[in-house]
Amino acid sequence: QVQLVESGGGLVQVGGSLRLSCTVSLRSSNINNVGWYRQPPGKQRELVATFAAGGNTSYANSVKGRFTISRDNAKNMVYLQMNSLKPEDTAVYYCAVATTIWNWGQGTQVTVSS
Repeated sequence: QVQLVESGGGLVQVGGSLRLSCTVSLRSSNINNVGWYRQPPGKQRELVATFAAGGNTSYANSVKGRFTISRDNAKNMVYLQMNSLKPEDTAVYYCAVATTIWNWGQGTQVTVSS
């Protein structure tokens, strides 16, 4: 069973930055796509960013130019660098890794205060 553990969330002021990390208990050779999703309060979970095995990245329009997804296959880590944070970025952020199915972490809370 794949285990994903997110860290790096917290409280930050508008315009600040956070870096989320996801530790993956699986060899990178068994991982296809990786991604970050978020669930704002009272809303459905939504895609933030993905990083395909081939190296292509994609982002939600709302975070383009502010967020950067990356992966370190040697360390089995996935990251999300978040800059210029806005109150609407407040959400629980989830790491997701695709093998034959999508596997999810437990989430980490990000709160952006104005």
